Amino acid sequence: MRTLLLSLLLLLTACQSRAVLAPVPAWQSPQGRGHADLGQILDLRSGAHLTPEQLVARLAGAPRVLVGEQHDNPDHHALQLWLLRALEARRPQGSLLLEMLAASQQPQVDDVKQQLREGLQIADLPKALEWSNGWPWALYGPLVHHALAQDYSLRAANLDRAEIMAIYRQQPMLQGKASTAAAVQEPLLAHIRESHCDKLPISQLPAMLAVQQQRDRRMAEQLSRAPQPAMLFAGAFHVRRDLGVPLHLSDLGEPAGAQVLILSEVGKAVTAEQADYVWYTAALPPEDHCAQFR
Repeated sequence: MRTLLLSLLLLLTACQSRAVLAPVPAWQSPQGRGHADLGQILDLRSGAHLTPEQLVARLAGAPRVLVGEQHDNPDHHALQLWLLRALEARRPQGSLLLEMLAASQQPQVDDVKQQLREGLQIADLPKALEWSNGWPWALYGPLVHHALAQDYSLRAANLDRAEIMAIYRQQPMLQGKASTAAAVQEPLLAHIRESHCDKLPISQLPAMLAVQQQRDRRMAEQLSRAPQPAMLFAGAFHVRRDLGVPLHLSDLGEPAGAQVLILSEVGKAVTAEQADYVWYTAALPPEDHCAQFR
């Protein structure tokens, strides 16, 4: 009887220590509802299919978690907030870093956080944060609201406009072997050309590449300083293992251990070279951003 009671007590303790996760948000994007990959989570190293609970359990042990998004997909924002809350329930969160916040906004973020801690009401939160209109508040607002209300720090991970313009005018020398390899810079240049519809003058490409990589370097620097466990939300290209922030963490001498999750629309494959995990979501209708130039 004593052994049975002890077993029941241990089982009860284990159940209490593992928080029950909230349901995964319903899909909002209209495309891919019948796609075989919709909702699938893959461990890209082993090819294993994971449940949301298994993904959370794996990420909970990582000192740094990098999550890549497609900026305009509402499902990615809903999953990010779900994932952040799920990890908070498993272990204390050290910090959250956002590509959407620039260095010059950090004082406003800290001031708003202090006001909320003191119980003050802020009528216009985007204005108080000097939030950029380039990041739609309707998509990012729920996540920012949540993070500001927590005890851990919310940190700017991006360069501000003045820094970007200075880099554009005079490209600094990037230090480190991993991030400066031709196998990294050439695909980045190709992506920059493609994303600008092949309309950029050749003379501007080195400056655009420098801005892209200095953004990645800043995110890596901020991650290296942030209290752990730290989480970064950024565009998928920024967090890629083969092109982005993980390479810069290596060049900064940071130990391995960061985990990369990319949220990707169905039909847009992610490989083991790019990330540790992929979560396939519903998709937005395809849009030809270059049609206006033809």
